[in-house]
Amino acid sequence: MPDGTAEPIRVLLVDDHQVVRRGLRTFLEVQDDIEVVGEAADGAEGVAKARELGPHVVLMDLKMPGVDGIEALRRLKEEGNPARVLIVTSFTEHRTVVPALRAGAAGYVYKDVDPEALAGAIRSVHAGHVLLQPELAGALLADDSPRVPQGRGGTLTEREREVLGHIADGQSNREIARALNLSEKTVKTHVSNILMKLDLADRTQAALWAVRHGSA
Repeated sequence: MPDGTAEPIRVLLVDDHQVVRRGLRTFLEVQDDIEVVGEAADGAEGVAKARELGPHVVLMDLKMPGVDGIEALRRLKEEGNPARVLIVTSFTEHRTVVPALRAGAAGYVYKDVDPEALAGAIRSVHAGHVLLQPELAGALLADDSPRVPQGRGGTLTEREREVLGHIADGQSNREIARALNLSEKTVKTHVSNILMKLDLADRTQAALWAVRHGSA
């Protein structure tokens, strides 16, 4: 918040390694527009802290004792928690990241990510973007898992198809509203209708549906 008028992005750190949390906090606390509001050492504590502290973005490790990152994501979704979850992982294999995206994560970064890139990723998911690297998107599309429903594309209106195309491009509601000369509230309504009509859970699945069915 360089001009002092915008609310900082509230971030919760969830990782079982204290040294990782300390490193993340040390860097993020020098960012003018990011505020670390809390830490958690496992998924169960992370869900509780997210409920208590109301973060905008949760940085979540995948592999943790007890409740891991995947289960924590599912619990956050079941509770209807609006926080955007950014996976921070040391695993590079698609099979370890894909389940997290299917469970509702807004994207992922590796633990050796450049600090400035991490801050950018936090800002991006907070703005409503979905961080899908091309090679991972390909892996998701190649997986015929029933958890990414085929949906009924023919029921979408022309305007909803336009909005869907912008979602597939990773644009936030604000950016879509600007591009289509609509109000942000109207775009939110279109997004909700798209998810309902295609029987999809979130924007990540909508982006994948669009790519799979040629709407992007």
